[in-house]
Amino acid sequence: MVLLKRVWIPLVSVLLVTDVFGTESRFSHQLHIKQVGIDCLVCHGAAVTSKVVEDRNLPKKNICLSCHNGGIAPNVDTTWLTEREVEKRTFHFNHEFHLKLGNVTAVIRAALDDGRYLGESLGVRRLLNHDNACQGCHRGLEETNSVTESSLPSMSDCLVCHSEIDNPFSCEECHLPGSTLKPVDHTREFVDLHSTGKLNLNKATCLPCHGTNFSCMGCH
Repeated sequence: MVLLKRVWIPLVSVLLVTDVFGTESRFSHQLHIKQVGIDCLVCHGAAVTSKVVEDRNLPKKNICLSCHNGGIAPNVDTTWLTEREVEKRTFHFNHEFHLKLGNVTAVIRAALDDGRYLGESLGVRRLLNHDNACQGCHRGLEETNSVTESSLPSMSDCLVCHSEIDNPFSCEECHLPGSTLKPVDHTREFVDLHSTGKLNLNKATCLPCHGTNFSCMGCH
């Protein structure tokens, strides 16, 4: 059992918590992390020993009910925790290994500061002014009242350490064979025009797949 101090939550937050467990996408990390002060691993402790991306690292029912018992916090429906299917991923990932490496937040922060970050960095740096190892990859959770793909790490984060890019040969180092990796906007028209300057491309979005030393011969 996880024992947490009794917390008095404002009425607006109580109304939110009462409803969030009906649909997991509306779960408020802002309330639980920022207002209540719960550490990530209290709920997601399974991540410490998780070695494959298919693992279910959601909180156990008893974790939620240790607070949501009608006393400390309102009663909630935890049915979705067991009924929710694990999303299919196209890549390998080992939480246990990465958590043992140390504080990835500081590593990503340093890459942003010295220009080694491959990809769009707009808005990323301001979310790394802390030393929470989990939130280095799962950024901005303390500001959200829903669970979205933006809470997941981007490929640019991975490339801070996995920096050897040799497209397309290095892709399967992380991605599963047969994964669809080509962006949907890479149409025949894109192939014909991407090098002409007519598409007004944001070249920062090219870096995660192509790196900084990519030449035309990589594809042609």
